[in-house]
Amino acid sequence: MFKPNCIYYEKNIENYVLGKELLEKYKEVPKIIIDNHNNIEEMRKKQNSEFPYMKRNLIIGIRKTHKFIENHKVSDYLVPYTSSGCTAMCLYCYLVCNYNKCAYLRIFVNREQMLNKIINVANKSEKELTFEIGSNSDLILENTITGNLDWTIEEFSKTNRGYLTFPTKFDMVDSICNIKHNNRIIVRMSVNPEKIIDQIEIGTSRLKNRVIAINKLKSSGYEVGILIAPVIFIDNWKEEYEELIKYLYDNLSEEVKKDVFFEVIFMTYSYVHRMINQEAFPNKINLYNQELMTGRGKGKYMYKSTIKNEGEEYFRDALNKYFPNNKIVYIV
Repeated sequence: MFKPNCIYYEKNIENYVLGKELLEKYKEVPKIIIDNHNNIEEMRKKQNSEFPYMKRNLIIGIRKTHKFIENHKVSDYLVPYTSSGCTAMCLYCYLVCNYNKCAYLRIFVNREQMLNKIINVANKSEKELTFEIGSNSDLILENTITGNLDWTIEEFSKTNRGYLTFPTKFDMVDSICNIKHNNRIIVRMSVNPEKIIDQIEIGTSRLKNRVIAINKLKSSGYEVGILIAPVIFIDNWKEEYEELIKYLYDNLSEEVKKDVFFEVIFMTYSYVHRMINQEAFPNKINLYNQELMTGRGKGKYMYKSTIKNEGEEYFRDALNKYFPNNKIVYIV
C-alpha cells in the first residue's frame, strides 16, 4: 500500500468529499498547501537524480481541463479523468515526455464533474461511445488510494449508454470484481516479458499476478484485452516475447481465450527519458539504441521502420500461432 512521504494539495480540495477523505486518510503525513498542482516550483527545481524520491509524494488538486480527444483505436475519446502520473517508475513512461521529472501521481477530487460529462456525452450520442479514462494514469493503482475506480464503475453501471475502458499494469483487481458493471467496462492488461518487468517496469505487478488478475476479471464478467506494450527490442527479443506469448496461452483461462483481444505497441523514447534515467537509474538498462532508433520530432525517438516491420510480422505470426481465433486490434 502506497504511503506518501509528503502531500502537496490545493486548498480548495477541502470543499470536495474525496478531498476531505484523503486529508483524513493521510492526516499523519506532512502536508504543503500549493496554488496549482500543475506548477510546484520546489519540484521543478529538483535534480534528475531525485526523480525516485519525488515519486514518493502525492499531489492532490482539482482538474481544470476536461477536453475530450478523439481516438480511433479501442475508444472514441481519450478522457482526462481522476488522476495523472503514477507511483511506478517505468523507464519509458510517456508521461515523462509531458511532465519531465513531475510525472508523479496527482489525484483530482472533482470526480463527479468528470464522470457527469462522460455520461452526458454518451447520452447525447446517436451511437454507443467508448471512453478511455486511463490514458494518463493507472486507475487500478490509483484505486488503492482513492477508491475512485470502484465509485466510477458503480455510478456508470447505473447508465445504459457508452463504455469505459482503461489499461493497467497492476493486479489489485479484487475490489472491482465484486461490483455490478452492467457489461460496460473494458479492462486491458499490459504485459511484457518478466525480464522487462523486472528491470524496466519498476514498481509494477509481476507477470504471473497480472495474468491471474485477467482471469479474475473475466470470471467477473468484464470484457478483457491484452496490451503487449511497449515492445522493447532487447537482446534476444524474439525468444523473450515467444516465451511471454506461450505463457499467456498456458495460463489464461479458457474463458479468457475465447474472446480476448490484443494490442501491440512499440516503444517510443525521448531525450528527456535519457537524461532522467541516466541520473536517477544509473545501473538500469539503457533503452536508447542508436542502431535501432531514429528521430521522431524534437527530442523523441522511435524504432526504425525496418525493425518495426520485422516486429509486426513477428507478432502477427506468434499471436496467430497461439491465439488464431483472437483479434489483433492494431500493431503500432
